[in-house]
Amino acid sequence: MDEYFLIFSLFFPRLVLLIYIFAFPHLFPANEVPQWADVLMGLFIPRVLILIYIYQNMGADNVWFIAHMIVMLLAYLGGGRETRRRRRRTEA
Repeated sequence: MDEYFLIFSLFFPRLVLLIYIFAFPHLFPANEVPQWADVLMGLFIPRVLILIYIYQNMGADNVWFIAHMIVMLLAYLGGGRETRRRRRRTEA
């Protein structure tokens, strides 16, 4: 997998998927995900799709898989203390 794909997809997963599929199709990660699932997951849950790509190409026991898993959990579970503080302030 391309190192730039791994780095930038930590921060901008949808954008990176779009750029790589249209601008750099030869660098797009090889995968066994059906095309319809690529499209749907790319739209709705791109971080999970990138985790699948990393798992299929590099395995689950590398630093990129762990880093993307941590970022995914932080993003989907609402971030940290600052996010929860802001939510409480807007609800009150």
